[in-house]
Amino acid sequence: MFIALGVIVLVALYLIFIYNGLVRARQMAEEAWSGIDVQLKRRADLIPNLIETVKGYAAHEKSTLEEVVELRNKAQAVPSGDVAGRAQAEGLLGQALGRVIALAEAYPDLKANQNFAELQASLETMEGELQMARRYYNGAARDLNVKVESFPSNLVAGQFGFSKREYFEITNEADRAVPTVKF
Repeated sequence: MFIALGVIVLVALYLIFIYNGLVRARQMAEEAWSGIDVQLKRRADLIPNLIETVKGYAAHEKSTLEEVVELRNKAQAVPSGDVAGRAQAEGLLGQALGRVIALAEAYPDLKANQNFAELQASLETMEGELQMARRYYNGAARDLNVKVESFPSNLVAGQFGFSKREYFEITNEADRAVPTVKF
């Protein structure tokens, strides 16, 4: 009788251990997504300043600038929990931002502008931080996904509604391409 009770207690403790590991992994993924969200917000806030600076030098590049503003608005409109949709929208925005930065090559006065240089440096720093946040999120999502799919934790995950997370990645190969700028 004591042996059976001991086995039941050990199984219960093991299930609690698995459950707590799943909770920890889910919280890490949520915290990591929050980090991406913060970086994307910072980038979105920087874009209007960049556009205004470029407008003064490249007035006839209006379509490129309007595209960036439109893509920024679309990216901000994607619900926070839609990882795949947000990744796609942000990929398109990043590509358009690359075209704006490339405009500086055609406008030496813009390239020499201190405000533009500071905005460009801020954007580059932010892109690096965003890349680190993406890697952290994808690692946290991977850890959660492994726990959700692995035996025996998958049994506990299924019972308590734990589910896999999507990775924050570029799925469209065109989004990975280096932007081309033609004048």
